[in-house]
Amino acid sequence: MPSLFNSVPTPPRRIASGVAHVPGFLSLEQQHDVVEKARDLSRGHMKRPELKSGTMSVYMHMLGYRTLANLNHYERSPLDMPQWALHVGRAGLAAAAEVAPELQPWVASFKPEMLLINYYPPTATMGLHQDAGEESEAPIVSLSVGDSALFRLGNCENRNRPWHDVQLQSGDLLVFGGENRRAFHGVPKLYPGTLPADCGLREGRINLTIRQVNL
Repeated sequence: MPSLFNSVPTPPRRIASGVAHVPGFLSLEQQHDVVEKARDLSRGHMKRPELKSGTMSVYMHMLGYRTLANLNHYERSPLDMPQWALHVGRAGLAAAAEVAPELQPWVASFKPEMLLINYYPPTATMGLHQDAGEESEAPIVSLSVGDSALFRLGNCENRNRPWHDVQLQSGDLLVFGGENRRAFHGVPKLYPGTLPADCGLREGRINLTIRQVNL
C-alpha cells in the first residue's frame, strides 16, 4: 500500500513525452479548499454515466462544456466554468511544463474551457479510454485529492501495453499532452484509507480535469 508519509518527498518527473507528474502541487489547505468548491458546484448534479458497457462506478459533473452519451462529443453546458479553475489549470500547466518541456508551447495560449469533477468511491475504477472528443490538442490538466490512486497511461493506438503506471497521491498534479495527448489512460485501482485527515474528504477520491475543448 502506498504511504502518504514518505520521509523523502517525491520529486516532479517527466513520465513520457508531454507527460508530467508534480507531487504535492496542492497544499493540504488548498486540497481542502478544492474539495469544498467542488462539493458546492456539484451538489445535486453528480451522476454515474451510462455507457454501452454499463453504468460507470465514478460520479461525474461537468461545467463549461459537457459530454453527450458516449463521452466523446461536447456541447456547451448551462453552467459556467468557475474562475478559480481557470487559474488552477493555467498554473498547473505552467508547473508541468517545467518538467516536460514538450508542454511549454501551450503555456501562453492555453484556454481552459471545461471543468470535469470526478468522484471515485473507494471501490471505483475507470477503464482505459481516450479523451478524443476535443477539437483542441491542448494538454489535459488533472488534479487529485483524497485516496491514492494508480493512474495508468498507455499508448495512442490501443489499450495494450506498454503502460506507464503512476501512483497519484492527494494534492498531486498530472498533465499529459504533446504526442501523448490522445493516449489511452485510466484508473484501475484506488488505495482506500490513504487520504490525509484534513483534505476535506472522508473517503474516496476527487479528480479534477481541466481542458480546452475548442481550437
